[in-house]
Amino acid sequence: MATPSLLLLLADGRFPAGAHAHSGGLEAAVAAGRVTDLASLEAFLAGRLATAGLVGAAFAAAAHRAAVPGITGAAESAGTVGAAESAGTVGAAVTAGSAGRSDAPARSAARSSTLAQLDVELDARTAAPTLRTVSRRQGRALLRAGRAIWPDAPFGDLPATPGGAHQPLVLGLLCAAAGLSRLDTATVAAYGTVTGAASAGVRLLGLDPYQVQALLVGLADACDGTAADAARAADDPPERLPSAAAPLADIHAEIHATWEVRLFAS
Repeated sequence: MATPSLLLLLADGRFPAGAHAHSGGLEAAVAAGRVTDLASLEAFLAGRLATAGLVGAAFAAAAHRAAVPGITGAAESAGTVGAAESAGTVGAAVTAGSAGRSDAPARSAARSSTLAQLDVELDARTAAPTLRTVSRRQGRALLRAGRAIWPDAPFGDLPATPGGAHQPLVLGLLCAAAGLSRLDTATVAAYGTVTGAASAGVRLLGLDPYQVQALLVGLADACDGTAADAARAADDPPERLPSAAAPLADIHAEIHATWEVRLFAS
């Protein structure tokens, strides 16, 4: 069974997945004069949570659902996640209550098909080519860490797309391998959406780190709410998952990619 320490480990910015190299679009927003102080940073983080945060968390939760089938978002919210998710590993959860190992190829094929659909749908929701590249690059970095820590997880079922799978899909499988629940998975995804940008704000604007942390505390309820919404949405087919967009962030991402000198990769 997963422990709180595993949840903290995966939500920690020091987890070796390269997240520290990305500002979540904040560097370009600062350069454009759209984020200049604590108040505008708070608005930026809230907007990012409601758009990229919701979408990323929903797709991570959907990937988790593909790895650990049979648990609905409603059941999880009620605290009845069942024996499948408490088994501790993806392999145990996938085979729990099944006919045994003979079902493994069929389950792997079903998982591969679902993950491929999720990859296509997330690509469609990521309008900026630069952000698609960034998501896949972060997915590769996260996958390296996941394979080193949980080598038995079904990472081979991820779609063999150019550039690798999107980061939320890798995160969903990784959290399932760690024995985390779907809601935990969505929480990690939503939390990471704001903490990386908040940390970048300290460096880019010279803000007081204590005040920036206070902003994150103020966003905690919104983060939890986003995660709960994402976990429930994961019961829907891939094409019906959230598609909240931030066109200005897409424009900023394309401009940022042309800079010769920058502190962050995105």
